[in-house]
Amino acid sequence: MLLIPCPWCGACNENEFICGGESDRKRPTDPAAVDDKTWTDYLYNSTNHKGMTGEWWWHVHGCGKWFTIRRDTVTHCIESAPGDQT
Repeated sequence: MLLIPCPWCGACNENEFICGGESDRKRPTDPAAVDDKTWTDYLYNSTNHKGMTGEWWWHVHGCGKWFTIRRDTVTHCIESAPGDQT
Protein backbone atom coordinates (compact mmCIF):
# COMPACT_ATOMS: atom_id res chain seq x y z
CA MET A 1 0.00 0.00 0.00
CA LEU A 2 1.20 3.51 -0.81
CA LEU A 3 1.53 6.18 1.84
CA ILE A 4 0.39 9.40 0.19
CA PRO A 5 1.84 12.58 1.77
CA CYS A 6 -1.13 14.91 2.22
CA PRO A 7 0.18 18.47 2.78
CA TRP A 8 -2.47 19.05 5.47
CA CYS A 9 -2.84 15.66 7.18
CA GLY A 10 0.55 14.04 6.70
CA ALA A 11 1.18 10.58 5.27
CA CYS A 12 -2.00 8.48 4.96
CA ASN A 13 -2.88 5.15 3.34
CA GLU A 14 -3.78 5.32 -0.34
CA ASN A 15 -7.30 3.99 0.32
CA GLU A 16 -8.18 7.44 1.76
CA PHE A 17 -7.53 9.07 -1.64
CA ILE A 18 -8.83 9.17 -5.19
CA CYS A 19 -6.35 9.79 -7.99
CA GLY A 20 -7.48 12.58 -10.32
CA GLY A 21 -5.04 11.81 -13.10
CA GLU A 22 -2.09 13.61 -14.63
CA SER A 23 -1.56 17.11 -13.26
CA ASP A 24 -0.13 18.56 -16.47
CA ARG A 25 -3.21 17.71 -18.51
CA LYS A 26 -5.07 20.82 -19.66
CA ARG A 27 -8.81 20.96 -20.34
CA PRO A 28 -9.73 22.74 -23.59
CA THR A 29 -10.53 26.39 -22.81
CA ASP A 30 -13.76 26.24 -24.85
CA PRO A 31 -15.01 22.63 -24.97
CA ALA A 32 -17.93 23.57 -27.22
CA ALA A 33 -15.50 24.85 -29.86
CA VAL A 34 -13.42 21.65 -30.20
CA ASP A 35 -14.37 18.78 -32.48
CA ASP A 36 -15.50 15.40 -31.18
CA LYS A 37 -12.14 13.75 -31.88
CA THR A 38 -10.25 16.33 -29.79
CA TRP A 39 -12.76 16.15 -26.94
CA THR A 40 -12.70 12.32 -26.95
CA ASP A 41 -8.91 12.36 -26.92
CA TYR A 42 -8.92 14.69 -23.88
CA LEU A 43 -11.47 12.56 -21.98
CA TYR A 44 -10.13 9.07 -22.64
CA ASN A 45 -6.45 9.20 -23.58
CA SER A 46 -3.73 9.95 -21.08
CA THR A 47 0.00 10.17 -21.67
CA ASN A 48 0.72 7.33 -19.24
CA HIS A 49 4.33 8.34 -18.60
CA LYS A 50 6.85 5.75 -17.47
CA GLY A 51 8.88 7.29 -14.66
CA MET A 52 8.35 10.46 -12.63
CA THR A 53 5.05 12.18 -13.35
CA GLY A 54 2.77 14.72 -11.68
CA GLU A 55 -0.63 13.54 -10.41
CA TRP A 56 -3.70 15.11 -8.81
CA TRP A 57 -4.93 13.43 -5.61
CA TRP A 58 -8.10 14.10 -3.62
CA HIS A 59 -8.05 13.28 0.10
CA VAL A 60 -11.69 12.24 0.02
CA HIS A 61 -11.67 10.37 3.37
CA GLY A 62 -9.61 13.00 5.15
CA CYS A 63 -9.39 16.77 4.77
CA GLY A 64 -11.21 16.75 1.41
CA LYS A 65 -8.55 18.84 -0.34
CA TRP A 66 -6.92 18.37 -3.75
CA PHE A 67 -3.14 18.48 -4.19
CA THR A 68 -0.45 17.28 -6.55
CA ILE A 69 2.42 14.92 -6.00
CA ARG A 70 5.18 13.62 -8.22
CA ARG A 71 5.21 9.83 -8.33
CA ASP A 72 7.47 7.41 -10.17
CA THR A 73 5.10 5.08 -12.01
CA VAL A 74 7.72 2.32 -12.01
CA THR A 75 8.95 2.35 -8.39
CA HIS A 76 5.98 4.24 -6.83
CA CYS A 77 8.47 6.53 -5.06
CA ILE A 78 6.58 9.74 -4.15
CA GLU A 79 7.85 13.31 -3.97
CA SER A 80 5.60 16.06 -2.64
CA ALA A 81 5.05 19.07 -4.86
CA PRO A 82 4.44 21.98 -2.46
CA GLY A 83 2.87 25.02 -4.00
CA ASP A 84 0.60 22.98 -6.29
CA GLN A 85 -2.20 22.57 -3.76
CA THR A 86 -5.65 24.03 -4.29
